[in-house]
Amino acid sequence: MSLMKFCRECNNILYPKEDKRQKVLLFACRNCDHQEVAENNCVYRNEVHHSASERTQVLLDVASDPSLPRTKAVRCKECNHEEVVFFQATARGEEGMTLFYVCCNSSCGHRWRD
Repeated sequence: MSLMKFCRECNNILYPKEDKRQKVLLFACRNCDHQEVAENNCVYRNEVHHSASERTQVLLDVASDPSLPRTKAVRCKECNHEEVVFFQATARGEEGMTLFYVCCNSSCGHRWRD
C-alpha cells in the first residue's frame, strides 16, 4: 500500500487537509483545485529532523527510505539517473521550505538542493 497520493489532474503530491466545516479529512493538491476525501482519518507524516549543516550532507540511507516520495520527473544532475527521492525541510536561519533531492542510483548517490 502506497503512503503517497498523487493528483489525478496534474500528478503532484496530494497533501492532507482538514475540512472543518464538513468534519472530514481531504487530500488536496497545492498546484490545482483537485481534492478528494480520505479513505480514513489517519495520516502518516514523515519529518526530517536535522540541523542545516547535516541536511547539506544527506545520508545515502535517504534513497532507500520507503516513506519518502520518489519521482521520475527529475533526473539526477550527476549521472542522469531517472529516479530520485525528494523531501522538503526547513533550514535553520532560512525562511520557507527547501526541496532536497537524492539520486536513487546506488553507485551515484548525488544529492542537491532546489
